[in-house]
Amino acid sequence: MRKLGLLFVAWSAVSSLIAQVKPLQYGDFESWTSREVKESGVIGGKTKTIYVWGPNEKQTASQLAPYPYSSKTIWSSSDVYAKVVGITKASLSVEPEKRDSGHCVCLNTRIERVQVLGLINVSVLVSGSLFTGETQEPIKSADDPYSNISFGIPFTQRPKALVVDYKCKVSPNNYVMKYSGIGSSRIDGKQDKAEIWLYLQKRWEDEKGNVHAVRVGTMRKQLDKDVPEWQNQARFEIHYGDITGTDYYKDYMRLNGPYRTKNSKGKIVPIIEEGWSGANETPTHMILMFTTGNHGAFIGTEGNTLWVDNVGLEY
Repeated sequence: MRKLGLLFVAWSAVSSLIAQVKPLQYGDFESWTSREVKESGVIGGKTKTIYVWGPNEKQTASQLAPYPYSSKTIWSSSDVYAKVVGITKASLSVEPEKRDSGHCVCLNTRIERVQVLGLINVSVLVSGSLFTGETQEPIKSADDPYSNISFGIPFTQRPKALVVDYKCKVSPNNYVMKYSGIGSSRIDGKQDKAEIWLYLQKRWEDEKGNVHAVRVGTMRKQLDKDVPEWQNQARFEIHYGDITGTDYYKDYMRLNGPYRTKNSKGKIVPIIEEGWSGANETPTHMILMFTTGNHGAFIGTEGNTLWVDNVGLEY
């Protein structure tokens, strides 16, 4: 009886530990909407498929419409449907991939090469990114990609850590390339790193529609070398309050990145982080990002790849 009692206690402890990790919606990447985009004839007229991690559905090219992200899923990505100066274009850098008997999501840095009317060559570098939030479609300008994205979802909990399966392939090159249209340039002294990061914010909006925030929780991990084997249930602790005086803090965790959000008037505006919260503050929103590059729009290293699966939060 005593052995049975000890086994019961041990099993209860294990069950309790497992129950503390809560999966995020569609974070097992077994369900997605495939979307066919018929590109304009002046750039070749091909039909391409892009993806949204949400309900298992399909949009054919004839059905294509802006995706209702906020009503269907917590995820958006760098897969985009764009219509710039009347030209329809698709960009694919995030897609499902087989993993054992199921699927994971594969993100990679690609260069989108387009030939206009068979004469003008345009090249744009796209880092594969998957994040909580929504993209305003169709994208109508390539000048500032962040102006089309509302980062983050409503979230009022205080998890201890992000838990995720991942592996990656990261170039060791000590330079990055910039492709933002016609031609390219090399920037020396910088390595392109994959990143996993989670920010908890407490947001509010002023009478002019500006969105302000304080940073409640911070987790940011940069991956600067290959991780060829799956790291299952990797745990990344979330640090609360002002972390600037801690050993954990790095300059790339600073306040006021390029992230934006949709205000109550439906306009996408910058999120103005006013400071760090107290250690016990409750957030209103969560931004979670997986990306194959850390240098922003159009800059990076072609071939960087990040695989992600089974995303959850530990409590």
